[in-house]
Amino acid sequence: MPKTTPNPKPTDQRIAQKHVAIYVRVSGKSQGTASQEPELKSWAERQDLPVIWYRDKFTGKSMDRPGMVKLLSSLGAGRVSAVVVWRLDRLGRTAKGLTALFDDLVNRKVNLVSLRDGFDLATPAGRLMANVLASVAAYETEIRAERVIAGQAAARETGKHLGRSPGIRTRLKVTPEQEQLVKRLKAEGRGVSAIARSTGLSRPTIYSILKAEGTSSL
Repeated sequence: MPKTTPNPKPTDQRIAQKHVAIYVRVSGKSQGTASQEPELKSWAERQDLPVIWYRDKFTGKSMDRPGMVKLLSSLGAGRVSAVVVWRLDRLGRTAKGLTALFDDLVNRKVNLVSLRDGFDLATPAGRLMANVLASVAAYETEIRAERVIAGQAAARETGKHLGRSPGIRTRLKVTPEQEQLVKRLKAEGRGVSAIARSTGLSRPTIYSILKAEGTSSL
């Protein structure tokens, strides 16, 4: 069995090979991963394929994290055979973000394993849980839309202006790694929706990146 050593910053040379990806995340810099690593290390020692660790110290509400961006890049390149986490909430804390990632993994035939949740996308029970989360995500989207509509109606009644002031543009908060990943996925023939699922970026943001690159004809 190959020995694995947790690597906080996987190098490009190491992630170029087919491997199992172990993803570890804590929300703050003061938090440690001691509670997650023992079970993950034990699991890794039983694997035949090389194991590479991806790490983040970032909130789970956003998919825009350095370690996650590298993991998504490796997924897009077809280098990952499975993604393993200690618990599903380490991947993200929103049903929308999780189900988008689930869809991408299923499409790429990449398994997802969560040790503490007993979750395995390769099993019927795992796929059932994924469908339940997808339903929760759809419910959250509907509730959010209803709140937006209610807020807009309330704003109109009080005479408030909706939307950005004329002439003001929103600056894209996109990392160079994300830009490269978007361009590469576009070059591979992926559509905007598929790119959004892979990167965690919004469709308007992806359109803006591709327009700046001159490759927005999708």
